[in-house]
Amino acid sequence: MMGTCRKIPKTWSHWICALYSMSALCIFYFSIPTLKFFCSFLPMEKCSLKSSMMLNLDNRIDAKLDLLSRQDVQTCTSWKAPIIWQGMFDPNEYDQEHKSQGSSVALTVFAVGRYLDVYLKDFLYSSERHFMLGLPVTYYVFTDTPEKVPNIKLNPQRSLKIIKVERHKRWQDISMMRMKSISQLIESDIRNHSTHVFCFDVDQLFTGRFGSEALGDSVALLHAHYYRLPRWLFTYDQNPKSNAYLEMGDFYYHAAVFGGSWRSVKALVDACHRSIMEDKQNNVEALWHDESHLNKYFWLHKPSRVLSPEYCWDANLGSRSDIRVRRLMWAPKYYNKLRIS
Repeated sequence: MMGTCRKIPKTWSHWICALYSMSALCIFYFSIPTLKFFCSFLPMEKCSLKSSMMLNLDNRIDAKLDLLSRQDVQTCTSWKAPIIWQGMFDPNEYDQEHKSQGSSVALTVFAVGRYLDVYLKDFLYSSERHFMLGLPVTYYVFTDTPEKVPNIKLNPQRSLKIIKVERHKRWQDISMMRMKSISQLIESDIRNHSTHVFCFDVDQLFTGRFGSEALGDSVALLHAHYYRLPRWLFTYDQNPKSNAYLEMGDFYYHAAVFGGSWRSVKALVDACHRSIMEDKQNNVEALWHDESHLNKYFWLHKPSRVLSPEYCWDANLGSRSDIRVRRLMWAPKYYNKLRIS
């Protein structure tokens, strides 16, 4: 570690050397949990825009975003898309704008095998308390056991539909094949009823407002474990034989949450499904399955809106000063018991 610092030119300030050393420590980030604390001090890049009027606006209300209100985090991307953090927006103004526009949301979630028994009820109950309140919402639950879907009392303008799907032998196939299922559903149903789509993993719990400020044409989520790490530590697929191969991207996105207009989401899931099937024909499987393909897609087709890790936080990371509200939380994982193989 010290040898690394001695190679830095003397003209560089000492704090850069310290940050470089901290970055090197993050190599052990996932094997030594205590190092996550030190990695949380790595700085994020800063938004270069002086005003939200300089953004590539998803809608006119984005012009009121306060990009300078959060000096501790990055509030826009290099392609002028906003990164949404607490303190940047007025929730009432967003809700009024989307109500006037007639926005409506389809929420898709897969609850296959034991995942339904363990997670679905709490996911749906918490969503009714926090997800897109005041807007029409249709839940689409994909499951292999429709008779087990809990009977949830829904708020006005909200409904639930159940779609029966095949239970694949491997959990990796369940994860990857959801792209095809979502595409088919958008074509057959969602496009006729909803302006926007959000796709969620079921092993999560809504704990705070997940509102209309999250709606946009193409929406990606910063992964809670990576948003402060240097890019060379992002776990993109490094196999050149895979369609998901990505040497270096912009951010590392989490496939547990993605969304956008129904047209944009359909384009995303169609592209990811094609890439996945081509890989299967070549006996290749991406490192992180559909998430690897999603990261490749967002590198080629930049999202118009990025959600901060507030919108999907892992309690194992502890409390951080930049995470002022936890809107969606990872539920406890029981991979050994729930995953088929």
